[in-house]
This record gives sequence, C-alpha cells and structure tokens, in this order.
Amino acid sequence: MTYRILPLLLVFFMSFAPKSTIKTDPKLVASTTANNLTAKIEMVYSSLNSNHFALPQITCFKKAMEGFYALKGKGLIQKDILTVIDFSMSSAKKRLWVIDLSTNTILYNTVVSHGMKSGGEYANNFSNSPSSNKSSLGFYTTGETYNGKHGLSLKLDGQEKGINSNARARAVVMHGASYANPSIIKAQGYLGRSQGCPAIPEGLKTQIIKTIKDKSCIFIYHPSRSYEVASRLVS
Repeated sequence: MTYRILPLLLVFFMSFAPKSTIKTDPKLVASTTANNLTAKIEMVYSSLNSNHFALPQITCFKKAMEGFYALKGKGLIQKDILTVIDFSMSSAKKRLWVIDLSTNTILYNTVVSHGMKSGGEYANNFSNSPSSNKSSLGFYTTGETYNGKHGLSLKLDGQEKGINSNARARAVVMHGASYANPSIIKAQGYLGRSQGCPAIPEGLKTQIIKTIKDKSCIFIYHPSRSYEVASRLVS
C-alpha cells in the first residue's frame, strides 16, 4: 500500500510549494518587438508590386513604415495609403511614391518639388518656421481638399513637434504647379522649387490628391535626420 500512498503525499505537499514567477526582461521584450516589426517591414518591401516603377530606398521605406504603424496605432490615419518622399534624391528624379498597403502596390511614382530655400537640385536645409520658404521633414497626415491659386490642393497636418507641426499655419499643402512639371528638368537640369510645399506635376495632381486625401500618411525623408519615430510623433 505504501507505494500507492507515497505519490499522493508527494502531490499533496507540492500543492503548498511556492509557485515560481517567470520574470520578463522589458529590454528583451522591446528588442523582440523591434525585430518582429523590422521583419514585417522587410516582408512588405520584398512583396511590393512595383507596377513597373522603381522602388524607394529600403532605409527610407523602413522609416516610413515605422511611422505609418505608429500613426495607425494612435488612430490618426484611416487609409492604408502611404506617400513616401525621399529628399536625399535629386529633384530631377522621381522621388515621390504613393503606395497602397492593402494590396502592396505602388500606385504612383513621380517628381516632387522642395522649398526654394531648401536647396537647388538637392534639398539640404529644412525648417518648421513661417516664411522660411523651406521644406519640413517628417510625418504628416492628409487633411481636406480645397481649390486655391493652384487649383485642387490638399491640406497637410504635421505630426512632429518642432519639425513640421506648423505645416497648416504655414499653408504647406500638396498642389500641382507648372514649375513641378518634368519639362522644367529638361530646361534647367532640375525641378522648379516651391515656397515649402511638396508640389507635384499638374497632370497627376487630381489623381494623387484624390487618392491620398482624408487621413492617409505622408513621410518626407532625409538621411541627415535620425530619430526615434514613436517618440517624435505628436500625441
């Protein structure tokens, strides 16, 4: 009988033993989360349907996607549309992409102007100040459309304090412009410049603006600026 009773006693006494607590290292959790996000972004990038357009640089795309997910998590964007502008590139190049993340398809790839005081062929000076005539970097959400001196235009709301948060007050909007047409490049070697707005070719403005209006994400990138996306976004 003893051999039958002993296992029961063992189970009985073990039930009073203190339960071990598994401690999770917050740094390890954060690292794992970051690694998972990076892997997810790389998977999206590798599966993009280019639609015969060139792909954005992977470094620029990664930053854009990090901010997209952060804004999405805050409920600040409602569309799975991401517009990426890479100001590390010459203005003579197609450095704006509109990407439908619901289908992983590049919808548009075109030229885009930077501010007249941000630089000539290349943008290298940026500002959040009124009347600076410079472009502002970072993450924006798209607002409502209106008809102004450039016709159909799109209001933008900067989402980074001190970086682009004055966008609406500065009237930094997306619009079409004759100086943003590719024909200008043939004449002077680079695109015409704006007063700080991301101006696009007139022939594409209606399609692009209608696609990205009403709470989608725009990211304007330049490698001179490194930052933690989530900590910079306006809460």
